Amino acid sequence: MKNFLLVIVLAIFILNIGGKTMAQDVLNIKQQDIIMISSYTARGDMENLEKALNKALDDKMTANEIKEILVQMYAYCGFPRSLNALTTFKKVAESRKDIKNGKAGKVLPKNTDKFAYGDKVQVELTGNHIQGGVFEFAPAIDQYLKEHLFADIFALGVLTYQEREIATISALSSMQGVESQLKSHIKCGKNTGLTDEQIAKILDLTKEARSGAFNIGVKNDAYAQYFKGQSYLHPLTTDGVNTANVTFEPGCRNNWHIHHKGGQILLVTSGRGYYQEWGKPAQELKTGDVVNIPAEVKHWHGAAPDSWFAHVAIAVPAENAATEWLEEVSDEEYNKLK
Repeated sequence: MKNFLLVIVLAIFILNIGGKTMAQDVLNIKQQDIIMISSYTARGDMENLEKALNKALDDKMTANEIKEILVQMYAYCGFPRSLNALTTFKKVAESRKDIKNGKAGKVLPKNTDKFAYGDKVQVELTGNHIQGGVFEFAPAIDQYLKEHLFADIFALGVLTYQEREIATISALSSMQGVESQLKSHIKCGKNTGLTDEQIAKILDLTKEARSGAFNIGVKNDAYAQYFKGQSYLHPLTTDGVNTANVTFEPGCRNNWHIHHKGGQILLVTSGRGYYQEWGKPAQELKTGDVVNIPAEVKHWHGAAPDSWFAHVAIAVPAENAATEWLEEVSDEEYNKLK
């Protein structure tokens, strides 16, 4: 009996240890704090940023580490939001007595060739020299990026290159219309050692920003069989007119389908996607677009391959209205879209 009890105790101990290991996130606490601070700054959400700043300070981040994130943000979401975030942090800092400044940044020597220094950092992050294209068209932007962002700011230290890329990816993934820059910085993040699992977690933590003006809701499991890719559903009304916020991950789209009796209206709130009626070319959709889908028309809608997409779907009331779900939109058809 004693041996049996010993086995049980050991089994419970092993399960507990294993459970803790499995429960550990792929991102540490500091990395998660950087993500939320950057995301809320990019979105201009000062209310939630204030909460994220207080949490970061509770988690022992230093004032200088947080300042570095907020200053860096000017390069990716503009001076107004960076300044607003710094103003919010100033208010938080003045309300607390437990803040530690931490180490200060190191300024480059006056005789430093900042262009060459910044070029070296850029190569380290991207893996090659970035030239031509827009940088040849407007050389000043190349100078500003290398001499100020990658030299003056990145040379300060305080944050590692990996932490800075986490901040940048988080900000870009919280904004609309910057998909190509996000892709580039995901590659940079991987060059600093971020894993695919960590990148996926960053995008998961910031996905709320890509759901438009409404909450992203939950995974759309009830209708998953009619979607290719991951979608999310957040009902906005439960009585009267049926209205819901639907969010699509990049590449996600629903099957061809028909709304019988009553049609549907789509209000695009975020990202880039497509709507297509049977026998007609696909129509690109962007924030602010409205689609009026007549009853009895076979169609599909969903995200572009490189962008999250969200719309409010409004069901046009009709007696005995129903949706008939049909075949998938084939990869061959979908891959023709850009």
